Amino acid sequence: MSFNIEFSDRLKKLPPYLFIEIEKAKREALADGRDVINLGVGDPDIPTPQHIIDAMKEAVQDPNNHHYALDAGLAALRSEIANWFGQRFSVSLNPETEIYPVLGSKEGLAHLPLGIINPKDKILLTDPAYPAYRPTITFAGGRIMNVPMKAGNAFLPNISKIAEYKDIKMLVINYPNNPTAATATKEFYQDLVDLAKEKGFIICSDMAYSEVYFDGEKPPSILEIDGAREVAIEFHSFSKTYAMTGWRIGWACGNETLVAALAKVKSNYDSGIFQAVQCAGIAALKTDPVILDDMRGLFQDRRDYLINGLRSIGWKIPSPKAAFYVWAKIPKGFKDSMETARIFLDKADIVITPGVGFGPEGEGYIRMALTVPVDRINEAVGRIAKIL
Repeated sequence: MSFNIEFSDRLKKLPPYLFIEIEKAKREALADGRDVINLGVGDPDIPTPQHIIDAMKEAVQDPNNHHYALDAGLAALRSEIANWFGQRFSVSLNPETEIYPVLGSKEGLAHLPLGIINPKDKILLTDPAYPAYRPTITFAGGRIMNVPMKAGNAFLPNISKIAEYKDIKMLVINYPNNPTAATATKEFYQDLVDLAKEKGFIICSDMAYSEVYFDGEKPPSILEIDGAREVAIEFHSFSKTYAMTGWRIGWACGNETLVAALAKVKSNYDSGIFQAVQCAGIAALKTDPVILDDMRGLFQDRRDYLINGLRSIGWKIPSPKAAFYVWAKIPKGFKDSMETARIFLDKADIVITPGVGFGPEGEGYIRMALTVPVDRINEAVGRIAKIL
């Protein structure tokens, strides 16, 4: 007797994951022998700094690192995160109760909702937004309510509009922002924290791009705001800062109860981060600031070449202040973001990300990642000039 095996209902509700579909299209083009320039997925093309690799090599040789890791991670790692956070943001965190290492910030963001969201809880999600947020909230049973982000408000959610929502459990924010590359101010965070305390909702802040900023303008953390630790948890990542996307290591920090909820979920789901990777993380946090300045300079040069090149052919695009993305209105004459992405790939062999993949408010925009060398950016500009 045969029977059909089907996906769960919750899985059936999800659309295909945006970046998997983009990767599939890119591979098909490469298989055809085409010279593809990939401005799609935000994966740094620069190698992990050598001192981090060396720390990993040494740690791998130590048998003490071959066992299950403690759920909360090495005390030395949590202590080093606290030191780094204090130096970067002038905020003192308790490494025992306010910091928790995760298997990349994406994993932590995925598991947090399971610890704090009950079925049908209302969750505010900025639109557009990083696509990974939506399924994690859905899996936890939350009801997503989109909060539009408009260019006229610097792609920040309108605080007065947020105040109109009732019975909200959590708001998810992400600055520097993916996909818009927008940044938040301390004034915005202060107003948001005040509202969260008044209305009684949680703030989940994703700050994966905290160290990818331009023109010397350092993005603030929400935890710099008085009272933020009463309502907020923030996620940080080694991926973008230290070119460690494949290493899968990050951390959550902030409100003790929220950190504890995440820790309890994770203790039932995984056995911690491989300790050799944690040792590499400690080395990363001690990275010479010159290395990070060079990294920022590299991405800033690429930003300028792309922005100035596109402006020279008549495509006027604002220059981003942070993250390694350029968020641009689709060129005149193009119907929508999906059509734009298809034409760029079919006629110019350029992979870009359609804005609608980040939410309804992303329609009319496309995202380009600054993750290829300058010569490839210049080549991309030349190809774009031919199809505009």
